[in-house]
Amino acid sequence: MHERHGDGAFAMTLHDGSAPTAVQWYAREDTRLPVAVQRWELPPGGSEGMHRHPPGDGALEELYVLIEGRAVMHVDGRTHEMAPGDAVLAAAGTEHDLHNPGPDRAVLMVVWGPPVGGLDWTRFATGRAAHAASSAR
Repeated sequence: MHERHGDGAFAMTLHDGSAPTAVQWYAREDTRLPVAVQRWELPPGGSEGMHRHPPGDGALEELYVLIEGRAVMHVDGRTHEMAPGDAVLAAAGTEHDLHNPGPDRAVLMVVWGPPVGGLDWTRFATGRAAHAASSAR
């Protein structure tokens, strides 16, 4: 499967945000991964809208990775200013919002799905290397 930029993209206003976000949902029909992988483009001044995914049947965790531009995440009252390459995790139940302060578009990869907890990644070489790198800090 090969998906090109823009294939199946759509615009929508998320969680009462301030402007439509351009969304591309990668491999939605083809993957068996238990997560959604999306590319979001927020215009300058655009926001996702403050919201939460409560624990229980509707619980979701969301990982926001900024690719281009600037973004500000608010998670449970804390503010995180993001530069390209930065990531912010909004755990299930946290109140969160994504905002693009401008002046350019903000492009993010957003990966979200139900929390499954405690996966052991050390059987993979990258899992072991990541563990070693974080332990060395």
